[in-house]
Amino acid sequence: MSATADPSTETDDSASKEERLKQYLLSKAQDGELYFKSKFIADEVGLSPKEIGALMVKLRDSATELSVEKWSYTSATTWRIEPA
Repeated sequence: MSATADPSTETDDSASKEERLKQYLLSKAQDGELYFKSKFIADEVGLSPKEIGALMVKLRDSATELSVEKWSYTSATTWRIEPA
């Protein structure tokens, strides 16, 4: 018996996490720009800060509804988003 995950399930899970984060960000940015650190929204979206960081890189390239900018890096990356 194998304990490996089904690759199609991992892809579906990753896509649903990305969509969940995108919907959260769209709702928060509907009134204009938003600055945030992954660690401060992690509980609200049910993802780890590391997962959010990886997904933000994907969203920066793929989300047409949002403008995503890696704004600054001090103790953690600050992201700037606004509706596109």
